[in-house]
Amino acid sequence: MITAAIVGLGRWGQTLVNAVQGKSDKLRFTHAVSRDPTRVRDFTTQHGLATVGALDAVLGDRGIDAVVLATPHSLHLDQIVMAAHARKAVFCEKPLTLTKAKALRATAACRDAGIVLGVGTDKRFFPAMDALARLVADGELGRVLHIEGNFSNEVAAGLFSPWRDSPEESPAGGLTGTGIHVLDSFVRMAGPVRRLHAQLLSHKLAPDPLDTLSVMIEFESGISGMLGAVRSTPAYWRVHVFGRDGSAEALGRTELIVRRGGKEPEHRLFEPVDSVRANLEAFADAVAGHAPYPISPREMIDVVAAFDGIVKSVAAGRAIDL
Repeated sequence: MITAAIVGLGRWGQTLVNAVQGKSDKLRFTHAVSRDPTRVRDFTTQHGLATVGALDAVLGDRGIDAVVLATPHSLHLDQIVMAAHARKAVFCEKPLTLTKAKALRATAACRDAGIVLGVGTDKRFFPAMDALARLVADGELGRVLHIEGNFSNEVAAGLFSPWRDSPEESPAGGLTGTGIHVLDSFVRMAGPVRRLHAQLLSHKLAPDPLDTLSVMIEFESGISGMLGAVRSTPAYWRVHVFGRDGSAEALGRTELIVRRGGKEPEHRLFEPVDSVRANLEAFADAVAGHAPYPISPREMIDVVAAFDGIVKSVAAGRAIDL
């Protein structure tokens, strides 16, 4: 079992701890870094966490194997580099960084230090998404021609905080909180993006934002794609891959529909898993040397490159070449 420190104990930082503490035999949180220890005292006491006020304190502790970052996006690069210099494995919530240039620096720092870097795009650990990716990788759909995805939710309305509407921390509407999970699934199955054109339409400002993000994508592989994200609407997840010999559509966490010519659609249902825990345990396995982390640094860079391109396309009002 590896030991870790959680850095940031907001809503999602607590979600990360709750996913594994006392439930996993691969990762255990022993420390928490919080700017306001008093505010989170009940939580840290409940989970047996020693609380400190600065990242340096845990980076210098030899008893801690890894740090898990649930901090504002703009802080990620500097904190990843600090962890790399301290030779601590680092798991960073998505987005890894806000620009491709920073993603290159973050991944290079971890590579040069010889440490594992993980990222919080946990939706790829949905059982339906894993099955869809295997179908594509095994060639069961034939040549892939097109991919579509939508991840919409109402978190922005129900759990609004100022950073969710900050152009610096959360650009392009629902891209940062939701759409980046779709980008991760796209890059996993279709590869890096060559060109894209994004449109953001805002109908109502914060604190109850209503906006839609639509992106047309051309991948380096020649595959086309479309991405959508809506704030705010009831939660919805869909990724649909179209191949020459069939198509497959993941709906939510556990449902996959496979369509082939001349046959009735095949519905496959999977047992649910905690995707947050699955991701953290995959990271722990990599830190312990048991298995490679399943999201490669190259994929992390390609996802952030597409993220960066969407933000630029929205700002420019035109297509962007990556």
